[in-house]
Parts: sequence; structure tokens; C-alpha cells
Amino acid sequence: MGPFSAQKRVMIIAGEASGDLHGAKLVRAMREKNNGLLFCGIGGQSLKDAGVNILVDASKLAVVGITETFFKMPNLLKGMAVAKKNLKTLHPDLLILIDFPDFNLNVAATAKKLGIPVLYYISPQIWAWRPGRVKKIGELVNHVAVILPFEKDFYRKHEIPVTFVGHPLLDTNLSPQDTALEKPAEDVTVVGLLPGSRDREIARLLPVMLDAARILAGQISNVKFIISQAPAVKKNYMEEIINKHGGSAGFEIITGDVGKVLERCELVIAASGTVTLEAAISGTPMVIIYKVSPASYWLGRAMVRVKHIGLVNLIAGKEIIPELLQDEASPRRIADTVLEMLSDVSGLERLRNELLGIKDALGGPGASERVADIAVGML
Repeated sequence: MGPFSAQKRVMIIAGEASGDLHGAKLVRAMREKNNGLLFCGIGGQSLKDAGVNILVDASKLAVVGITETFFKMPNLLKGMAVAKKNLKTLHPDLLILIDFPDFNLNVAATAKKLGIPVLYYISPQIWAWRPGRVKKIGELVNHVAVILPFEKDFYRKHEIPVTFVGHPLLDTNLSPQDTALEKPAEDVTVVGLLPGSRDREIARLLPVMLDAARILAGQISNVKFIISQAPAVKKNYMEEIINKHGGSAGFEIITGDVGKVLERCELVIAASGTVTLEAAISGTPMVIIYKVSPASYWLGRAMVRVKHIGLVNLIAGKEIIPELLQDEASPRRIADTVLEMLSDVSGLERLRNELLGIKDALGGPGASERVADIAVGML
């Protein structure tokens, strides 16, 4: 690297926990290619640990559902103002956006006016809903790095520069479970509850999961439940909900890496989202549930263009995993679905194999490396 490239500045914006994690891996990969880079932006602890100067903490911005955005609006607007101000004063050499579309595209418009190139990593799910935004992305973004195989065709069709980089989850240590190794000595059926990573989502989904678990505890003689707690969620928040809804069924909370939960489970009940892909990569059968406020749901339904909401089913192009949405995501319905799956041993085995096929479709490891190449190339 010559002296001129020594102090290139990069702004990176990740509004949510998963984006924060993938962003941090990207920052480290870019540093390996050019150690003279300066990073600032919006993110959480992972980006901070990777040496990014955090201008706004992402935990103040995360929202789920359309109506929920309303409550966070002042924080979101403040965050946008800070990002735009820094684009003007610092004039970075590159803006990297990770997911978080409404916020990020708004900031991208300012970058475009200032002539700052924009790389979008982990594209918003515009193929699923509000496809009108693709035009906006085409106008504001210089390159899109996508992590789902079918997204590439979508952007190609709209003549937007795109690269399929593979899914960053394949860089983590999620490996297909070796059931022989992980099975507890006594014959216990372990079911995982993955209620999501945001408080409002957990408040909506965990009680339903716990009620379903209570029903299952009455029907399976030796069953144990493990609850996955995302790092950003406070333990006492989870415990409060468990005390209220858990009854006497035994629950163990595991914090942090969801892989620790998946490797011990026969099956998981999961909130729709990235965690379903993590389950697929580890070959863990699942039931996907999804509930938002009725207003968010009907608004969303009107805009949605895809048959399934589970990423696993979208990649497979068919429903290989049961999806229970809104009213269908009732404790009784969830419990019945889980029982049905657990009682079909050969069906579970088939499903494990299908899930490992999903893993192959996600590309090989090295997503962060490939994005870093694109990013450094754009500097």
C-alpha cells in the first residue's frame, strides 16, 4: 500500500444484532487487506470490538414490524441525522450499508449527493416485499453483495451490479450435529425455543412457545426445553416471562451462541428469521412461527410477494419446514405440529438431509472475505 491510501475512511451502518456481527467480520477482513483503514459508523458491541468508532449505538434503533417503527421514530431520525452529518464532515471514501433498508436507503441518498460510493451488503428483502424499492437501490447503490442464492437473479434482472458472496453464517462454527455425540446419556427429548433477538418479538413469541412447551411436557414423558437468549436481551426480562407462562415444565436458558442450543436439540421452535438458517446449517429440524401486531401483518400481507416467510422454505422453493403464522401460531397448534414431527423418525431423518442441502445452496465459507475484496476494490 502506497502512502496515499494509508488513511482511507469507511463508514459502516448496521442497525441490528446480526448485521453488527457480520459487519465486524467484514471490517476485520478489510483490515487484513489494508491496515490503514479508519472505520466509523452505527452498530453495536461487535463493530465496536472490531475497532469501529461508533457514532450511534444500534440498540437504540432496532425495530420489528411496521407499526413498531412508530415508537422508535425519534431515535431513528436522530440516528439518520448523525449519519448524514458525518458523511458531510468526514466525507468517507466508502459507505457500507448492512440490511436495515428504510434507514440505510435514506442515508444512501445523502452519500449519492456527496459522490460517496455505496456498497450494500446483505440486501434488504425487496424480492419479498415492496419490490418498488429496487429502483431506489439502483439509483443510490454502486454494488450489492447478496447472501441468498436467488437474490442475484433478482438484481441482475434489474441491471444492478451484484455479487452472490455466500452466507456469512457459513463462516461460523455451525456444523451438522453429530447426534451420537451430543445425545444425553438418559433418553431425554430436548426441544429448543428460539424466540428471536428483540424485546418486542420475544414478548410476543416466547409466551406462546412456553404455553406450547407446557402442553408438550404433558404429552412426552421425558422432555427438556432449552431457551436461546440473544446476547442483547436481558436475562431477567426472559425470566419474568418464563415465571409467568412456564408453569412447572423445566427450562434452561442458554445465552449467546445459538449453536450451543442447536447441537443439543432434537427439534426447535423458532421465530422466523436468520436463526432458521442457523438451524438448517446445523441440520436441526424446526417449526417456524411468526406473529406481529394485526396491523403490521395486514399491511405486510398486502405488500408481500412470496409464498413462504421462512428463509429455509424460500431457498428450497417449497415448504419443507412447517410455518405457523399469526393465529395459526397458537400453543395447541405448535405442540401438535412438534409432536407429529417427533413421532415420525424417518421423516425427521429425511428433513435433516434436506436441511443440509440448504447449506450447500448457501455457497461455501468466506463471505466476509469476498465482500472485503469488493469493498477494498471500491476504495
